[in-house]
Amino acid sequence: MPSTGLRINGGDADVAYGIEGSGPALVLVHGTGTGGDAWAAQVEALKDRFTVLTPDLSGSGATVDHGGPLTLDDLVAEVLAVADHAGLDAFHLAGHSLGAVVALRLAAEHPERVRSVVSHAGWAHTDERMTTDFRYCLDLLRTDAEFGTSLVPQMFPLATLGPRYWEATDAASHEKLVQQIAQNGQPGTARQFEVGLTVDIRPLLGRITAPALVFASTHDRVCGANQQALLREGVPGASYAEIDAGHNALGEDPDGFAAVLGSFLDRHTGA
Repeated sequence: MPSTGLRINGGDADVAYGIEGSGPALVLVHGTGTGGDAWAAQVEALKDRFTVLTPDLSGSGATVDHGGPLTLDDLVAEVLAVADHAGLDAFHLAGHSLGAVVALRLAAEHPERVRSVVSHAGWAHTDERMTTDFRYCLDLLRTDAEFGTSLVPQMFPLATLGPRYWEATDAASHEKLVQQIAQNGQPGTARQFEVGLTVDIRPLLGRITAPALVFASTHDRVCGANQQALLREGVPGASYAEIDAGHNALGEDPDGFAAVLGSFLDRHTGA
C-alpha cells in the first residue's frame, strides 16, 4: 500500500492510500470512524473505467501520524498530498460525510485540481443538533474505552442505516454487523469527531467551480435535509440526487450508491 509523508498541524503524517483501476483519476474520501476500505464496493464497480484512489485519513487505516488533535485543513492537505504522490494534476473527487466536507473544501480552495466533486451525506456547518450528536458520540467512545463496552458499535447502525436494513435484518445478522463494526473500529474516530465539531464551510461553497453533485440519503439521521439544502443553495449549479437509504448508504446499498456516483462521473469524464 503506497503512502506519502507531509507535515500537518502538530507533527508529521504518513498517509496511506489504495490505488486500483485505470482511466481518469477519482479520489474517494471516507467519513468518520472508517477508512479507505469503506469504498471497496464502489472501487470494484468503478475501477474498470477510473483509476481510483482511497486515502486513509489521519486516525484511520494504515496512516500514521502524531496522534494529537486534527484540523479540517490537515485532512484536506492529506488528500492533496496523496494526489500529488500519485502524480495527479487534476482528478474527480467524491466524499462521504466528513469526507464530503473535506472534498467540498478542497474543491473550493483548489479549483484547478478538481474536475468534478460529489458530496454524499455532507454538511455545510455543524449546527446545534449535530454538535449535540457528535458530543454524545464522543461520550460513548470514552465510555467504551474506559469500561470495555460496545456502545458505539451498537449505536452506529441505529444512527446510520435506513428502514430497508431494519426490515430485512434479524437478530443474528444484526449482531454479526455490530461485531464487525467493533472489530473494524478506527483508533482515531474521536479525533475525527472533534474535527466534525469545527465545520463551517458556508463561506467557501460559492467558490466551487467544478461540476458538483449533492448526493443525499432519504433517511439520513446524521446530516439531514436541512444540511443538503444548504449545500444545494451554496454550491453554484449543483446537481442533486437521492438514495433510499440511511447515512451509511455506501454499505446499506452499495450497488445503488455506485450507480448514482458512476452515472454522474461518466457525464463529467474529461471535464
